[in-house]
Amino acid sequence: MFEDEDSLPLRPEAADVEGAATRNPAPAGAPPSATGRRRAIRGLVIFIFVALAVYYPAGMMLAHQINDNPDFSPAATDAPAGGSAAVAMTAALLKREVDDAGWVANNPFFYPSWALDNMPNFQQGLRAAIFRFAIELTDQIGRTRGSSQADEDLETAAGEFKFPGDIWVWDPETSWLPQATSEARYRRGIEHLERYNARLAAGDAVFDTRTDNLLNTLDRFAADLGSASAEIDQHVKDHTGFIDLDADDLFYNVKGRLYGYFMILSQLEHDFANVIAERQLEAVWANMLASLRTAATVDPWVVVNGAPDSQILPSHLVAQGFYLLRGRTQLREITNILLK
Repeated sequence: MFEDEDSLPLRPEAADVEGAATRNPAPAGAPPSATGRRRAIRGLVIFIFVALAVYYPAGMMLAHQINDNPDFSPAATDAPAGGSAAVAMTAALLKREVDDAGWVANNPFFYPSWALDNMPNFQQGLRAAIFRFAIELTDQIGRTRGSSQADEDLETAAGEFKFPGDIWVWDPETSWLPQATSEARYRRGIEHLERYNARLAAGDAVFDTRTDNLLNTLDRFAADLGSASAEIDQHVKDHTGFIDLDADDLFYNVKGRLYGYFMILSQLEHDFANVIAERQLEAVWANMLASLRTAATVDPWVVVNGAPDSQILPSHLVAQGFYLLRGRTQLREITNILLK
């Protein structure tokens, strides 16, 4: 009987051809199979995920800085003899944040520092204190009398410092065209502030150390701190609890303001040394600075907004608010003495 053709053993040359086909299923240059494409996409997704998991945490750790050093001082070249110590400190503080630390409050999502919240809130609070002082310089201290012309450099600086801190090169909410960033505006303001201080050192500008100028400036600082204490009070009432994702934002914004005022007031002591000595304010001024220094340098590892009477969870906002109000009360003591 004839055997079926399929049951016959393969000839050697046929077996070799079949083995070669198994080892090389597709000719070179053939398009990848669906399985190969799925594997490539899966590998790319895993690579991107791992890269982001490293990029953001590592970048955040490298970028994060809370510059609350109470002993910071401007470089000798930035503090001209005969100029204002407070103006030199103001310019140096903002320059440090913009150029040395890097301004992060306006960083877009592709910067790892975009995910930070404590540092940008601290910088925004510091800028607010600097803007407040720039207004006082323009309206009061930097002119002989309130009716005289405002100093152009001070006026320009105050205008630049008023600019919001979260503006990047492109912001579709305000314009579809490229625009000056927050740090670019602040650098311009710093230049004008330093120019004013250089002119002051040369005798070509005014820094009027009258008692009423100091009084008005301290009043404005105290009013702003009072506003900050009201924010803390309202937040503690509305959001007390272990999980409060907004407590650290408020804490570091207020911390930035406190630090800015502390550093500026520490230098106004030199600028208004004649008034302070004449009114015998040395002791109360030192106490005020000590309270603000403590408030500005409170730095918990994690900000917790527990109940004020909690036995377990502290309320860092309440602790900050206590020293803030103590410093503000001492500011008011100074202004009461200046009024007499």
